[in-house]
Amino acid sequence: MTQPTTMTFFERFETDILSGKKTITIRDESENNYVPGSTVTVSTLEGGREFCRLTILSVEPILFTELADFHAEQENMTLAVLKAVIQDIYPGIEQLYVVSYKLVGQL
Repeated sequence: MTQPTTMTFFERFETDILSGKKTITIRDESENNYVPGSTVTVSTLEGGREFCRLTILSVEPILFTELADFHAEQENMTLAVLKAVIQDIYPGIEQLYVVSYKLVGQL
């Protein structure tokens, strides 16, 4: 499997990522192949506009039912909102992955 060099986010998360308030993303199995220590270029899902670079810190498996306030804080939202967002993006998926990252710089 090829190491990913890009990552996309919905535009609504851009401000939180750039301000450092959002430090994780929760993805499904199709996006669990990010490599800790690598750097990815980030763009908006809607328009493909690149806006920053992130260094991947870790990729950890998690079950939907294991999501806690700790994860919600790293996503800069409440747990109820986080679970609703995940259900909206990945309906019915239990096995997820927490991708932790740090902002390297804006583009």
